[in-house]
Amino acid sequence: MRFIFTAKSALLVALLAMAAGAGAHDGKHGDEVVTPLQHQTLSDDAPGKSGVMAVVAYGPGESSVAHRHPGSIFAYVLEGEVVSQLQGGATVTYKAGESWYEAPNTPHLVSRNPSATKPAKLLVWSLVQDGQPLTVPLEK
Repeated sequence: MRFIFTAKSALLVALLAMAAGAGAHDGKHGDEVVTPLQHQTLSDDAPGKSGVMAVVAYGPGESSVAHRHPGSIFAYVLEGEVVSQLQGGATVTYKAGESWYEAPNTPHLVSRNPSATKPAKLLVWSLVQDGQPLTVPLEK
């Protein structure tokens, strides 16, 4: 399937960039780089929803701000390790080749690369309501 860059895709890229950059300047969180790969409206299968695929890259020691996703998230570790904790769950270290699921609006309290020397990358697929952001930072 080919990715066609449309006005809707441009909005998605802007939303991803804002989500990736939220808190990026506080020195502790928001260090990840989000690269959108594909955005596909699912009009026949799930009217009003879109499938979105992206790569999330963390440099050594980098992390995300605490956040939630309005849509379902499927995450797969492509490289390195990622420490993750969803509200109500244990802190888990996922290694390359492992994956997890996040139900919509579940607070994602921890998402970080535990290595001081190696990068980490995730492939993320989301099912999101059209017009909704992919990531919403949690209020402090």
